[in-house]
Order: sequence, then C-alpha cells, then structure tokens
Amino acid sequence: MKFLNCTKITIILSLCLYSCASTAAVRETRPFVYLTDSAKYVLLPPEDIEYTMDTAQHISASYGNQKYFLNAWIQADEAGMDMSLFNELGANMGELSYRGGAVSFSSPVFPKTLKPEYIVADFQLCFYNAPALKQALNDCGLFLEHTEAGRRVLSKDAVVIEIEKSSGSVRLVNHLRGYMYTLEGNFE
Repeated sequence: MKFLNCTKITIILSLCLYSCASTAAVRETRPFVYLTDSAKYVLLPPEDIEYTMDTAQHISASYGNQKYFLNAWIQADEAGMDMSLFNELGANMGELSYRGGAVSFSSPVFPKTLKPEYIVADFQLCFYNAPALKQALNDCGLFLEHTEAGRRVLSKDAVVIEIEKSSGSVRLVNHLRGYMYTLEGNFE
C-alpha cells in the first residue's frame, strides 16, 4: 500500500514539474528584441495596449543621414496589431501583424533581414500601458521614466529611448541605435 502511495506522489510531482517546465519554455519562445546590447525585452501581449486604434498615420523616419517617408494604416486592440505600410503614392510597402504571440512581416521593398519585432517593440513603448511597460523594462534591467512630454527608457542614468507624445504626433528617438520616428495622426 505504501508503494502505491509513493508511486502516486511521484507521478503527481512529475506532472507538476513537467507543467512548470513547459510554461517556462512557452515564455522563452515569446518574441523579443535587444533594446541595448544586453537588455532582452520580451514583447508584451496585445491586451496591454493603452487604447484601441484604427487610424491612418504619416511616418517620417531617419537613420543616420537617410530619411524615409511613408504612410501606415494601423489597427490595434487587445487581440493584436495589424499595420499596412504605403509609400507617398499609395503603393504597398509591407504588412506587419502581431497576433497570437507571433510577429509576421511581408514586404516587396524592405530587406528580409529587417526584424519586425523591433517595430512592434517601438510601437509598444509608445502606446502600451505604463505599468506593464515598466515591469517588462525592469525585467530586462531598464527603467521607464515619465516626463511632461512623454516617456523615457533609461539604462542606469543613460537615456536609451525618448518618446514625446501629443494629440497629433508621437516622436520616438532611439539614442543608442541612432534612429528616430515621427508619427502623425489622431492619437486621442
């Protein structure tokens, strides 16, 4: 009888340990980016968005001394995000989706090496709830600071990313990677 009880306990403990291990494995497979060379930011789930979006945006971006201009239609809510990118003449430049914990991107013009997870991460830094962002950033050794104009992501005392928000525009400057976006649209 004691042998039977020990066997039952062993099976139950094994199942518990197996279920914990599989949960950890699922967490590790969530998409992530490196906001600094060592800060691994795991993308937040879509339900952490501040507010639902279904809007057109004009995007101007710069990287080094190159400038880019495009338009986007963004639909984002608690279920996920879809972004359609167009050039100034309305031609399709790409489709990005973040749903079900996966990021997908297709584009006839952007290089295959472009990691769409970075676009999703920048979107989250601009438009996701502060408490969820703060926790995710703390988990990777970074800090979220609120300013009068918006938010800043800090690594110790150094500003890594700066975000300025108003009702008609959002400006993200990544000081570490040397790029910036200005999004113009209705952000209310």
